[in-house]
Amino acid sequence: MSDSAITRTFADLRARGGTALVPYLTAGYPDPRASGEALRIADELADVLEVGVPFSDPLADGPTIQRSTFQALQQGMTLAGTLELIERCRLQRPVVVFSYLNPILRYGLDRFLDDAQGIGIAGLLLTDLPAGSDPAVELAVQRSALDLIRLIAPTTRPERLAAAVDGAQGFVYLVARLGVTGASHSLAAGLAESVARVRGATRLPVAVGFGISTAEQARSVARLADGVVVGSALVDALGSDGVPGARRFLRELRAGLDPAPAVA
Repeated sequence: MSDSAITRTFADLRARGGTALVPYLTAGYPDPRASGEALRIADELADVLEVGVPFSDPLADGPTIQRSTFQALQQGMTLAGTLELIERCRLQRPVVVFSYLNPILRYGLDRFLDDAQGIGIAGLLLTDLPAGSDPAVELAVQRSALDLIRLIAPTTRPERLAAAVDGAQGFVYLVARLGVTGASHSLAAGLAESVARVRGATRLPVAVGFGISTAEQARSVARLADGVVVGSALVDALGSDGVPGARRFLRELRAGLDPAPAVA
């Protein structure tokens, strides 16, 4: 395992019996100013940040993230703008750029990796790059200063799982349920078994996302996994109630994940 900022963060949390809160926010949503404010608040309350790059064809995303990405695109947000936003916010937590492959290739992979390293970005998650689909891209990321974060589906077969986590870095992102992103009223059945299967295949921390929308759900996932990823519900809170709503929701999640103080 590498000694990256992400690795150190998860190791520190594990030593304290904590669970990583990993919020997702779309760069530039609902507008550049509010997006920056929301990122700074997340930086205060979370452990690892995921920043989504707006893309015109977000097939893996549900209605909430699609709306946020389209609104950000309409206001001119780009991959270059996403990097500028991250740099301007001077974030202290490890940042994972969450993107589809096309914006990275159009920007230039080597250029992106150099620019991202220059502003301290810690990881890259490519939504539409299954393990083994483009070895040259994967190898370039793995050899860079950024961790290559893998997405794992709950239905991944054992033989495929071994290949999917091979070469993964930082942490493994386990999708809690099938389908696109989006808040859900309940957690998927069989989640504990899915987490156990992934743990059996890798030494990396396991973070679970897709569908987690309440502090109670986050607390339940924290009993199983090393990290809890919350995206659509946070983006909903930001869109409907502004930056104060995002702050309240992140505080609720943080309180749900933090270990209860010992009783004397």
